[in-house]
Amino acid sequence: MKQYHHSLVRRGRGFITSFSRDERGSLLPMVAGSMLMLTGAAGVAIDGARMFYVKDVLQKSLDSAGLAAGHAMSVNDMESDAREFFNANVGSMAGVVSSSNMVVDISDDNELITLTASASVDATFMRLFGYEAITVSASTEVSRETRGMELVLVMDNTGSMAWDDKIGTMKTAATNLVNIVFGDDETNTNLWAGVVPYITHVNVGNGNYNWLSESGKDKVDNEYYSTEWKGCLEARADGEDETDTPPTEIPFEPFYWNDTDPYWQYHKKKGWYQVDEDNNWIDDDSGDVTINEVNNRSSARGPNRGCASEITPLVAEKSKLIAAIDVMEPWSFGGTAANYGLVWGWRVISPRWRGLWSGSPANLPLDHDTPYMDKVIVMLTDGVNELISADSELGGSDYTAFGRLDEFGYANIYDARDEFDDRFDRICQNIKNDDVLIYTITFGSTPDEDTQSAYAACASNPAFYFHAPTASSLTDAFEEIGRQLSNLRLSK
Repeated sequence: MKQYHHSLVRRGRGFITSFSRDERGSLLPMVAGSMLMLTGAAGVAIDGARMFYVKDVLQKSLDSAGLAAGHAMSVNDMESDAREFFNANVGSMAGVVSSSNMVVDISDDNELITLTASASVDATFMRLFGYEAITVSASTEVSRETRGMELVLVMDNTGSMAWDDKIGTMKTAATNLVNIVFGDDETNTNLWAGVVPYITHVNVGNGNYNWLSESGKDKVDNEYYSTEWKGCLEARADGEDETDTPPTEIPFEPFYWNDTDPYWQYHKKKGWYQVDEDNNWIDDDSGDVTINEVNNRSSARGPNRGCASEITPLVAEKSKLIAAIDVMEPWSFGGTAANYGLVWGWRVISPRWRGLWSGSPANLPLDHDTPYMDKVIVMLTDGVNELISADSELGGSDYTAFGRLDEFGYANIYDARDEFDDRFDRICQNIKNDDVLIYTITFGSTPDEDTQSAYAACASNPAFYFHAPTASSLTDAFEEIGRQLSNLRLSK
């Protein structure tokens, strides 16, 4: 066995010697070359894996940067927003890339954004082949899509808005919002907006006379009263004051504040005296009619008493919206019924009302499933829901879209407020179920905790509710909503 082992070793040595001296071919260089190729392949695989990783992160960083630029609220912010997102994402490759760069190219019309980027990766095994670094590049292109929007501002015009010129602050802030959303242009692509002033009733304008029932038309056509119907409506019964049912299905009755006869009231010091403070617009003795349909509480008279500024339905022109905001005034009649203002905001943008609004394009409002279109309500109040109390001889309150307190079915204004609050909550939910976005604002010190909570719950998103206790905070709230709406319009 030992002799066999020595023989095998001698034969092996002889084979190696003859291999090294054999001139008929060279296997060793081939093996050496193969080993070099395998080493190179391993280097390419390792460096290639790093390049693939860098390429993936670079492309994702570029895509996020492009989307950030496309969603920028101002064209001046597009490049800076893109770089902020790019740098934040590329930072995850620290230690892998030695340098990176991005170029942003924005078209003249600001609608097309082209981004290119490159990153340098230090080579490892590839250095064997003379490569010190490897450059990886990526590119992306973003179309800055402009979404359409139907926007309605539902604005509190109640008497308390006169305090500390809250109405002036609201008008300035609302105008700022319109200017932010429209920009420098009078009209903007697929953008329409409206304004709904409200107290305890709303004014749809007498151009919508055909919404009235036949009996309602007969009432307002009576020329004896020396005035025409301004456009205020009574709330529909049986829950229809909480829906967007159009007048083609259920017509409306006109708001009509009846003449009230003077009545006798007892005072412990003055004794019995005659009261004539509500709406005595027909003289009982002569039959003379006195009409004064202004917003002054003490001198106002007539069937339209307290009928406030008219609704502006969806229009395309910024100037019309600003004019509608500018004419709003505080009206000290009835009280506050935010539920009624909100439901009319819904009706302004509900597709069930398409072609019904006088003064609005016949093709509006658009369907809910119209591509890249959003429907938005911005709702503001400076107080709580309430009816203005009046003597029981006058039904317990001013006349409203819901009648007087006793006609509304309640014995006191507090129970009536609770009912308004409940209706407000239900209308909010109905609107959100209809795929409408709601922004809400409570303004000043009057909205109590219950009102603030109700408005926060009504908003479509916690970020869509604002409590503005001061004039400056209201301005900030409207500007923030304007920026959010501008961003919404530029998102796809």
